[in-house]
Amino acid sequence: MLAVATGAVLLAMGLALVRAWAGPTVFDRILALNAFGTKTVLLIAVIGFLSGRPDFLDLALVYALMNFIGVIAVLRFSKYGHFGDHDEGETI
Repeated sequence: MLAVATGAVLLAMGLALVRAWAGPTVFDRILALNAFGTKTVLLIAVIGFLSGRPDFLDLALVYALMNFIGVIAVLRFSKYGHFGDHDEGETI
């Protein structure tokens, strides 16, 4: 039964990659990559459950935080064009 869950998560990851490749806008692609990261967290959790290693959940949580921070950084860069806090007209 859990092998079916693993297969379903892998299928959803594949569909998310297809959506990221074919997305008409950059925001669709970012959303698809975020969904791919979420499915990766689920896959790590399922593999940890299947192998009887609950410490994989710690790895899944770390990956989820990295995915969240990465998506926020990419969205900020796509909106402003830089990661800094200064405006375009300001000098540092």
